[in-house]
Amino acid sequence: MTNSPATPGVVPGRLSPAQYEQNFADLHPPLDAHEAMVAADRCYFCHDAPCVTACPTSIDIPLFIRQIATGMPEAAAKTIFDQNILGGMCARVCPTETLCEEACVREAAEGKPVLIGQLQRYATDRLMARNEHPYTRAEPTGKRVAVVGAGPAGLACAHRLAMKGHEVTVYDARPKAGGLNEYGIASYKTVGGFAAAEVDWLMQIGGIRLESGRSLGGDLTLQGLRETYDAVFLGLGLAGVNALRAEGEEAEGVRDAVDFIAELRQADDLARLPIGRHVVVIGGGMTAVDAAVQARLLGAEDVALVYRRGRARMKASRYEQDLAASRGVRIITNAQPVRVIANGAVQEVEFARTEDTPQGLRDTGETFRLRADQVFKAIGQRLEDAPEALETAGGKIAVTGAGRTSLPGVWAGGDCAAGGDDLTVTAVAEGRDAAEDIHATLMG
Repeated sequence: MTNSPATPGVVPGRLSPAQYEQNFADLHPPLDAHEAMVAADRCYFCHDAPCVTACPTSIDIPLFIRQIATGMPEAAAKTIFDQNILGGMCARVCPTETLCEEACVREAAEGKPVLIGQLQRYATDRLMARNEHPYTRAEPTGKRVAVVGAGPAGLACAHRLAMKGHEVTVYDARPKAGGLNEYGIASYKTVGGFAAAEVDWLMQIGGIRLESGRSLGGDLTLQGLRETYDAVFLGLGLAGVNALRAEGEEAEGVRDAVDFIAELRQADDLARLPIGRHVVVIGGGMTAVDAAVQARLLGAEDVALVYRRGRARMKASRYEQDLAASRGVRIITNAQPVRVIANGAVQEVEFARTEDTPQGLRDTGETFRLRADQVFKAIGQRLEDAPEALETAGGKIAVTGAGRTSLPGVWAGGDCAAGGDDLTVTAVAEGRDAAEDIHATLMG
C-alpha cells in the first residue's frame, strides 16, 4: 500500500522500531520444558476424552499429553502429525478456546482448561527443530495427482498422497505456498517465518513438486488436469471478497482487509506500512479482528470494529473479541454501513443502527457517523471462478463423502468446499480425508 496525496492521514512510521518489535512479538510465547511438564500434569487423560471429539482432526490429545508428561515430546509430536501434518501451525492459530479446550473436563470443572494448544506447539516445535521428517514414502504407485491450491487443505492432501507413494504436483497462484497460513493470519500469531518453514519441512517427504504462479482459470483448466493426471484435488480457498453494497465504497482509502493482512505479512519493514489515524473495520469474523488489532499495533490512534448484528453473533470467538478490546479496539455492534463519505478519499462512514427480529435484521432508522481515513472490509469471502462443470451449493463446490465432487476423479476441500467451518484445522482434516479417498480409489 502506498501513501497517496489524497489520503494525508495514512502514513508509515507512526511508531519507533522498538514499539513495532514489541507489538508484533509472539502472542503466546512458547512453553519451556518445565512449564510444559506442569501443564501436562493437569490432564486427567480421560477415556473417551471430549477434547478429541472436539478436534476436527481427531488428534489423540490425552495420548500426546501423556507422552509429554513422560518426557517424550518427539513421540507426542508424531501422535499429532499422524492426524494433522500442519499441527505446528494449528497449535498457533486454532481457536482452541472454542474447540478442544472448551470441551476440556478441567474447563468444565474449574474454568481453566489444560493448555492443549500450547502443549501441541511445544511438542511439534521440538520435533520440527530436529529438521528430520518423521515420515517416509511408500513404494511408488505410478499414479499422478494434481493439487490446485497450496493452502492447508492442499498441503495436507499432497503430503498424505506423497506418503502413499503417489507423485503430486501442487499448483498455486501466489509466489509462496501456504495459502492463508502464509498470507491471511495475524503476524503476531505466527512469527519468525513459521508458515514458510513449515511448508519446507512438510516438503521433505519427497514426491511433491510445487509450481507457483499458476491458477485454475488462468493457465490451467480442470479438463486439462483431468486428462493429464489420475486424480485432481481442488483446495482453491476463497479469493473473492463480498462488497459492502454501500454508497461510495470505491473511495480512496477503502480496501479489503485480506489484502491489508497479506501485505503486512509479507512486509520486510513494518515501519514502511502506511496506516491511518482513524481506522474503521467492517465485519465480525477472525479477519476483521486480525485487521483491527494489527491496525492498532501499527500505530492507528482510533480503531473501530463495526458488526451488523449483536456480539453473540460474531464469528470471531469471545477470546478474540476480548483480545481486540484489550488492544484498544472499539467494538460496535448492531450497525451496518450505508454510505462512505469522501472527498476523493474517505473521511467518514455512515452507519444505520440495526436490531435482530424474528423476521430478520431490521434497520431502526437511526444513523451515526464514524470518522475514518482508512476503511477495511472484512464481511466475508466467496469462491471466484468455480469451474462450470462442477455442481455448487451455497456458492461453494458441492461435495459428498470425503470431498468427492460431481465430477469423477475430482475432489475438493477446505474453504472452497461446501459444509465445514472455515478454519485451518478443518481444511487440514478435509485435505487429509480426501487424500485417503483418492488413494483408495486409485488403488482399486
